[in-house]
Formats: sequence, C-alpha cells, structure tokens
Amino acid sequence: MAMIRSTVHMAFMFVTVIPFALLIVLAAAVGLRADKRYAIAAYWLNLSIQAARVIMGVRYRIQGQENLPDGATSPAILLVKHQSTYETFLMPAIMPHPLAYVFKRELLYVPFFGWAIGLLDMIHIDRSQRAKAFGKVVEQGQKLLAQGTWVIMFPEGTRIPRGERGNYKSGGARLAIATGAPVIPIAVTSAKCWPRKAFIKFPGVVDVSIGAPIDSVGREADELTREVEHWIESEMRRLDPEAYVAKS
Repeated sequence: MAMIRSTVHMAFMFVTVIPFALLIVLAAAVGLRADKRYAIAAYWLNLSIQAARVIMGVRYRIQGQENLPDGATSPAILLVKHQSTYETFLMPAIMPHPLAYVFKRELLYVPFFGWAIGLLDMIHIDRSQRAKAFGKVVEQGQKLLAQGTWVIMFPEGTRIPRGERGNYKSGGARLAIATGAPVIPIAVTSAKCWPRKAFIKFPGVVDVSIGAPIDSVGREADELTREVEHWIESEMRRLDPEAYVAKS
C-alpha cells in the first residue's frame, strides 16, 4: 500500500510541476513581480504537502511559531535540520515571509523545476568557487533580507539519515553575522515518514520545532554554529527519541 501511495504522490508532483513551472516562466516573461512568482511556487509546494497528507498520510505538527520575528521586514536566517525533501517543500508553505534558499547552481538545469527556481529570488552558488560564492551569498542575502525575504539554509549541507548528525557548516552563521540578522534554529523529524533518498514514504506525523532567535551580533561563526547545532540536535532527540536509543 505504501508503494502504491508513494507512486501516486510522485506522479501527482511530476504532473503538476510542469504547468506551475511554465506559469512561472510566463509570469517572468510578462514582467510579473518576483513576489508574485514566488507565490505561485509556494502554492505548488503547499499543494504537494497537502497531497502528501491526503495520499500518503504524511502530516505535520508545528511548535514554536511564536519564536518567529514579527514585522514585514524583520530579518531572519533559518537554519534547518535536513533529513529529506519534505522540509524543503514544507518551509515555504508554513513561513509568514518569502524564503530564499541557498542552493548549488546545478539545480538550475533540472527541467521545469530548475527553470522555475532560476526565476525566483533565490541564491544559487558555484561551490567550486567558495570565497566568491560566499561573497555572493552575503551580497544577495543583504538585499533580500532588507526587503523582508528570509534566507533559509541547511547547515549540514545534505540530507542526513534518521538518528544521525551531519557535519554542521558555518556558512549560515557567517551570513547572519555579516548581515546582523538573527538565526532561527529549526528541528524537523521528516525522516520518520519520508526517509532520506527513499521512494517509499510512510504515514505519520512530522514534528517541526522552531527555536528562539539567536542574536548574531558580536558572535564568532564557529561559536554560533555550535550553539545552533546543540539546540537542533538536542531538540531532535526530544522529538524523536526512539531514533537515538541505539546511539545514546
């Protein structure tokens, strides 16, 4: 049954991404503002999340929303635990501000999906040019934060199996320090239902826990990164204790 439901959901995303991506391309061609193009993308992502709930029984539960900054232009850098594709779809659907992902430029070449994200206010980088790439992140990040767009990054850099901890990189903390924006740590237990790189998904509840803002002013990047890592990993053990029983 899980195989059938997962196949149906994958087919739903494949069929729907094409018209939505083409709609974004058309919107850009006629000069529709970036925030309107983002709204189209966010609608499709939310549609996919709702389809996951209806078709596969994958639901989400949020705590800590009161920790998100108030104000139309209040800046924030979201640093999120990364276990599967689910949270990349979920975050734009639940956040009160537009989000700008920092991602490798190779994704721009993915048909339809890549074409669409290339026309949004996102930050795509060439990982082979690290110093230049980070300079681009800071330059674009400052501009986006000033207009009320929040920057979202996955500090582990890649999807991590359930119950494991990745290598937390300091790029998000460095961006926060460079821009003066607070860091918002977020724990997500998506691998309980949507395992890393898995085709088959399982019904259940994905917990999303949003931590209190962490001030970046006057901080060192490594120190700030360690604080984010400690909060996220401690929260992951609280939210999904059975995943860590064998490792404690």
